[in-house]
Amino acid sequence: MDNNAADAKEITSCDDPDAPWNREYSAEEMAGWNDGVVREFRENNGRVGGDYAGATLLLLTTTGAKSGKQHVVPLGALYRGDVLYVSSFIEDRYPAWVHNAKADPRVTIELGGEKFAATAEVLTGARYDEFAAWALAENSLLAEYQAKVDKPLPLVVLTRNT
Repeated sequence: MDNNAADAKEITSCDDPDAPWNREYSAEEMAGWNDGVVREFRENNGRVGGDYAGATLLLLTTTGAKSGKQHVVPLGALYRGDVLYVSSFIEDRYPAWVHNAKADPRVTIELGGEKFAATAEVLTGARYDEFAAWALAENSLLAEYQAKVDKPLPLVVLTRNT
């Protein structure tokens, strides 16, 4: 992947055909998708090229709720002031990392060239409602996508352990 952020196209709509989540990929491409992004992230102190050039990504390591195995997923790092949070576009079900974080909130985060232990809080109830109102008002891509799906988008706050 090319690490030149100048080549990145700004995504302004969740329906943008250039957005990675709107492209069709073969089963072979998808099978190793995260592996390639994770490898590139680690080789370049948190920077990746290609579809994610210029984006601030983090790697979230969770423990499988059923398997007990470690799983690493690249996600966009989102902020509310100093509060780090993550979300995901969903369709019919939440991604495995949300279920894993709910079952075991002890996670590891890699952000830039730094790696640290953190606690994941999968927001629910009144805390979710308040945070979602803010997030959807501040993040047009999340708001646009939420308007298209019935299930609430996952919101997970990540707090660095001290």
